[in-house]
Amino acid sequence: MNAETLFLHGGPDDGPPVRHDFSTNANACGPCPEVLAAVRHADATRYPDPRYHALRERLAGFHGVAPERVVIAGSASEFIFRLTAAVARRGGGTVALPRHGYGDYLRAARAWGLVPCAAPGEPDDAGADDPATMPTPAPALAWFCDPSSPLGQPVAGLGPRIDRLDMATTCVLDLAYEPLRLDGTLGLGPAQLERVWQLWTPNKALGLTGVRAAHAIAPSGDVELRELLMLMAPSWATGAHGVALLDGWTRQSVQDWLRDSRVHLRAWRDGFLTLCGEHGWRAGSSVANFLCVDPDVDDIDHWVASLRDAGIKVRPTASFGLPGQCRLAVLPPRAQDALRAAVSGPAFPGRASAPASCSRRSS
Repeated sequence: MNAETLFLHGGPDDGPPVRHDFSTNANACGPCPEVLAAVRHADATRYPDPRYHALRERLAGFHGVAPERVVIAGSASEFIFRLTAAVARRGGGTVALPRHGYGDYLRAARAWGLVPCAAPGEPDDAGADDPATMPTPAPALAWFCDPSSPLGQPVAGLGPRIDRLDMATTCVLDLAYEPLRLDGTLGLGPAQLERVWQLWTPNKALGLTGVRAAHAIAPSGDVELRELLMLMAPSWATGAHGVALLDGWTRQSVQDWLRDSRVHLRAWRDGFLTLCGEHGWRAGSSVANFLCVDPDVDDIDHWVASLRDAGIKVRPTASFGLPGQCRLAVLPPRAQDALRAAVSGPAFPGRASAPASCSRRSS
């Protein structure tokens, strides 16, 4: 995978704006009105407190941890690079990555010279969770994301995988999509959560991805790494607008809004699965507000480009190691209707001429 591929993301790019953007995983019910108002009224004429005392107190209370365990970051990506650099500075040489995951995990590893390996307990091609796949020696750093991206699925056997980690391994659990989990719960107990770094990026859940801010909850025992990360942080890792977003995230009224938005997202997901069935697309299971779809076409790039010409953007997943598929967010019915109309047009390229039962997969 080349460096250019690792920079691929959903959302706006160098092309013209689109009317319906299925490529980004932001909450389609957003933006959250209360947090948007707070961001708009943030005082950008002044620096934030460089130590973020009040914000860390608020976030600590929200998560039920001591304030010194809260690490403020400019974004999830900023934290990924800072943490990877810190692990490398402490002599770490390997990093365990999910088979399909966010490209910045790998990009940061390459930048700091860490050698990638499979995540501990990563299922093999047959789907078995084989302890023999544990890297030897233990990786210095391990990344998990639950629900995962691009699949939107829980990490199989996440709890046992964390339990099997060497104590010398720094483990990070990326919880970017936990607030947008539509089914089930995170399958970890208190002791397992205490073992990992929890990385939280509320801007997706709040529908405000343009506001760059994140925070992490450090394991209770990893004081040395926590202090190193604080030392390596730039002054004012996030600005006034990021502070407003993270502060708003802790309010009960905002959490109530998020809870209500998940009700709409579940209904919209059901409608989207119906759309997939109408066109014979293979939709993967997902507990999040997005899922992977195989449209069963010969030229996925042409299919994606044709949708873009129709004012619709989707996210190809070849850069995630899933060629021939796309990740699509759950959007409201009007956007789904636009997608349906686009792919149903008689001139739309790559449209299947045979029913799904006669698709290329069954030939």
